[in-house]
Amino acid sequence: MKFLVTLERDEAGFVVVECPALPGCLSQGRTEAEALANIREAIEASLATRREYGIPTQIEVAEIEIKTSAG
Repeated sequence: MKFLVTLERDEAGFVVVECPALPGCLSQGRTEAEALANIREAIEASLATRREYGIPTQIEVAEIEIKTSAG
């Protein structure tokens, strides 16, 4: 399975990474590589928990485009 993740630096300089397809699945790291390794573990744990409790693991994600005004 492939999952899209978002990466953002917080005020302390850590890279915060989140998996929008899995609500509440987020992690962080001092570097982008560390954050990505950590979110991989978090996604695996989330999927294992979903399987254990009979929650679907096939999560639908859609991409939409929104036009914004340049400001």
